[in-house]
Amino acid sequence: MAGLSSFFRTILVRGPWLALLLCCTLLLAVPALAQDDDPTPKQQLADIDNALKAVERKRNDAEAIETLGTLSENASQAKRDAEALEKTLQPQLEQLNEQLTQLGEAPKDTTEPPELAAQRRTLTRQRDALAASIAQAKSSAVRAQQLSADIDKQRNAQRTEELGRKVASPLSPTLWRQVADQLPNDIARVTPLAQQGRAALTTAIATHGWGTLLLGLAAALVMMFPLRLWLRALGRRFAASERAPDGRLRRSGLAMWLLLVGTLLPGYAVVVLVAALDAIGAIPPRLQSVAEGVQAATFAAAFISALSACLLVPKRPSWRLLNLDDTAALKLRKYAWGAAALAWLSTVLVAIDRATRTSDVTTVALDGVIALTYLGLIMAMLVTLSRLHRRQTAEAEAKLEAQADGLGAQLPVRRSSWLVLARVAGNIAVVAAIAATLMGYVNFAKFVNQQLIGGSIVVLAATLLFKFVDDFCTWLLNADSKVGQTILLSTGLSVSKLEQAGVLLSAMLRTLVVLIALLALAAPFGNIGTIVERIASLANGIVINKDLTLQPGRIVTGVLVLLVGMGLTQLLQRWLTDTYLPKTELDLGARNSISTIAGYVGIILVGLWALTAMGLNLKNLALLVSALSVGIGFGLQAIIQNFVSGLILLTERPVKIGDWVKLGDQEGDIRRINVRSTEIQVSDKSTLIVPNSELITKTIRNMTMGNNQGRVQIQFAVPTSTDVAGLRQALLDAYGAHNTVLQQPAPSVYIDSIAGGQITINSFAYVASPRQVYGTRSDLYFSLLQILAERNIPLSTPTDIHITRDPPQ
Repeated sequence: MAGLSSFFRTILVRGPWLALLLCCTLLLAVPALAQDDDPTPKQQLADIDNALKAVERKRNDAEAIETLGTLSENASQAKRDAEALEKTLQPQLEQLNEQLTQLGEAPKDTTEPPELAAQRRTLTRQRDALAASIAQAKSSAVRAQQLSADIDKQRNAQRTEELGRKVASPLSPTLWRQVADQLPNDIARVTPLAQQGRAALTTAIATHGWGTLLLGLAAALVMMFPLRLWLRALGRRFAASERAPDGRLRRSGLAMWLLLVGTLLPGYAVVVLVAALDAIGAIPPRLQSVAEGVQAATFAAAFISALSACLLVPKRPSWRLLNLDDTAALKLRKYAWGAAALAWLSTVLVAIDRATRTSDVTTVALDGVIALTYLGLIMAMLVTLSRLHRRQTAEAEAKLEAQADGLGAQLPVRRSSWLVLARVAGNIAVVAAIAATLMGYVNFAKFVNQQLIGGSIVVLAATLLFKFVDDFCTWLLNADSKVGQTILLSTGLSVSKLEQAGVLLSAMLRTLVVLIALLALAAPFGNIGTIVERIASLANGIVINKDLTLQPGRIVTGVLVLLVGMGLTQLLQRWLTDTYLPKTELDLGARNSISTIAGYVGIILVGLWALTAMGLNLKNLALLVSALSVGIGFGLQAIIQNFVSGLILLTERPVKIGDWVKLGDQEGDIRRINVRSTEIQVSDKSTLIVPNSELITKTIRNMTMGNNQGRVQIQFAVPTSTDVAGLRQALLDAYGAHNTVLQQPAPSVYIDSIAGGQITINSFAYVASPRQVYGTRSDLYFSLLQILAERNIPLSTPTDIHITRDPPQ
């Protein structure tokens, strides 16, 4: 039972979900514990100094590159702790300096009260202690940074030396004769380790029984086979059902599910089995590194296998994410199994080699065999990709010929440019690895092969995650999804804006995926913690001057404030336009002016609020505006003029929405008054965009400002023999019979002049709107011509006299 309880304790430590819950519980309890045992600055500085001394002491004995990487991480952590301590103490020091400034200096001629002098001495001692702690923290940060840089240099130099070390070629018979000579000694080193492991297992079973071991083995087998297969089948059934989301997310989501299930369950099955062995003490200390190597190898192999399965999908082409045919997918799937097995075997063999400390000759031979095996696997993959590229090229040429002859449909030809890049990179790596292997640079060849396969795995994983993130974001913020419909109903956003938000979210997450992939690719070449630290240092902000620092967190806060403020401004405008202003007695133009000015005021206030949230106070804003005033005065003069003119139009309202205006030879209805320009719809239904300054500085005729009525004028000439009285009455009757002519003011007919043997008649009628003048005048012209025809009254025209001279004889 003791072994069984120890087993469950180990599972709690190593199980990810239970450990996560335990960590959350501890984090919730940290504030209560910190109230009692909060370390002082001296204790924190002492801990940082001890950590740096430990790094310096272990650095001299470190031989492996991985050990140096860990020491560099520890030095970087000490640097971060020192900087955090300095950042914490700095406000306290500023507060003490402010208190001492308020107290002032001690008077020289008079005696101050004892309480005031004691307070000054206490504050001075506290300030000096804080200043000394801050100075020591700065010194520790600089020391840690230098130490980390020195370790990185040592690590790079050691890696360069290891990669450039020349040994016997694995194809050399001399090497294998040396291996044969050293083989008895190496077997003698491995045999005690195996015996030690067998003895520890026998003793553990005799002490704790078979219960814990069998329980761990059963749990591992259940996780490895029934549970893993059931979860995979469950994911496929859900993706094929109607409950799954529509679109591409079915395919990429299923691929992510298969990747997680295929990676985590085999890996944690081995973790559970190792935990069961460790719980009963069946793993001796010398085999702990081998057990850790087996766990890491299982996770790596499971990830490679699961990634190839969800990307290639040999038996389901419609679910395949890569542009491959069935033949290439099937072969590459087999090679992926080989790569997974090789990764597991090579990792375990290297762990055993380090645990047994075999001879250098055996290590070189093992590295050479691993390098050659990787090389053969890469060459087989390149041959498959080359054949795939030839098949796709032939298929594309056949389609193009068919389209040229008119025999095939005009369909896009699918080309895989990534195949060309993969082949070029693979061929270069293979040539370099072969040359290095033949010349005896086995470590370099092994490194090239491993980085080529590892880089390919990172790129493929990033590709899968890239597709999944894009599909998930576009599905999540889509009008057809439940989340998208909830957002549309609750916020009132348009469908296009919701889709734009999905595209932006997808771009942000895909950028994050690219950064993670770049970090993963750069990890073997340097300290990834240093790279992450440099990227994370941007969170402290970019210092513009001593009073202005742009911090990413504040910028994000400012953007969120801007978005929220703009949303509230739009809601206010919508409330004014749709709810409040229609209840008033204001006309449409006045309502538009009020809502537009409210929008401008809201935008200005939101802008100031966002700038304040970014850390830019009003003093800095005034300095910024004064610095840009000259440029605004010259470069943005027209824009500022139009903006001010727009405010004048909205305030004084010489023209308003719905007015019929005439500007030059153009006339039409004012439809909208914007910040910079005014939109006028002319008679042909086109829109005339007029800068607001044109409506302020130039003469404009407002046909509907004082009176909304329009006047129709008809003027013509008749002979002097015409019955003018009858003609007048006929015109008045025609005016009164028209349905758009107003009775008040009443139509009128006048004699304008009598000259040249003709009488000039001038008549007027009024309509409800200037927009009716043109059509009404046309109808009245038709009526006038009909009246004149019925009465046989000709229209007179002025006599045109031309005087000519005969040419001289």
